[in-house]
Amino acid sequence: MFVDKAQITIKAGDGGNGCSSFRREAFIPKGGPDGGDGANGGNVIFMAAPGEQSLMDFVYTRHFVAKNGGNGKGKDMHGRNGKDIVIKVPPGTIIRNSETGEILTDIDTPNKEVVVLRGGKGGRGNARFATSVNRAPREHEPGEKTEPLLVDLELKLIADVGLVGFPNAGKSTLLSAISNANPKIAAYPFTTRHPVIGVVEFPDFSTFLMADIPGLLDGAHRNVGLGHEFLRHIERTKALLYVLDMAGVDGRNPVDDLKVLQQELELYMKGLSQRAVIVIANKMDLPESADNLKALKKKAPKHLKIIPLSAATDESFDELKETIRTVLSRQTQNS
Repeated sequence: MFVDKAQITIKAGDGGNGCSSFRREAFIPKGGPDGGDGANGGNVIFMAAPGEQSLMDFVYTRHFVAKNGGNGKGKDMHGRNGKDIVIKVPPGTIIRNSETGEILTDIDTPNKEVVVLRGGKGGRGNARFATSVNRAPREHEPGEKTEPLLVDLELKLIADVGLVGFPNAGKSTLLSAISNANPKIAAYPFTTRHPVIGVVEFPDFSTFLMADIPGLLDGAHRNVGLGHEFLRHIERTKALLYVLDMAGVDGRNPVDDLKVLQQELELYMKGLSQRAVIVIANKMDLPESADNLKALKKKAPKHLKIIPLSAATDESFDELKETIRTVLSRQTQNS
């Protein structure tokens, strides 16, 4: 089960109380104050775990509390610091304050760690308050208390390349053919219910990540068909690939599909359509595709490279993989 939104409660540990104590030993009638300090409470830390790709764990576990700091004791014994709690989330997770909507942090790189809540400070023991005037203070401080915080977790997948297209265009078939991903594939729309990431490998051991984004609909920028739920997963991609059904199996026109896809991306986020540099003219094994390909080449923007193929029947995707690698390399050099 893929989950990309969750709401949890987090709380840092309370600080330990300072101690009020006096040294009591034989033959030392005025031993003086020896109350130790309380310790700091544990922090709440979010960490991007590379192996995580869903917020599924937070469906059943919704409360995360760090340990309290230990109280101070006599004989100048300080408390022990509370243990931090480390919450592992997928890379690309945004943490927001549920009440204000403020973004607390964006865990956008693998293994990144961010302290979202700090533990309460420990209170001082009475030994800290001794002066030349007041040699027997009883004053001591309580530890700082912390408040729980309700936060929203929102996952925006991190992938190098995103596949965008209408339902049943063949995105899942293509991803499974050129990567290690195994998305559900069937001959009906909306087979893919959530984004799927695959690793595309090369003989020289270089790789890139490719994401199959569930099929878009007209009006996706207005959240039609859960458009925002899908579109936000391509915000972080370096490049986008349009996948078109050249056979028009569902009565669609690939030329019109391309225009609508460009429009939906641009309306959702200005400049997003410019990340698409390749058009995958899919289902070229079907007879209707040849004429549609000719029309597409005439009307498609010149900066878009068109690669005809059949994700279902082709055995080699070397040209596509090398083209994508070149695009990513060029973008890395320009960034």
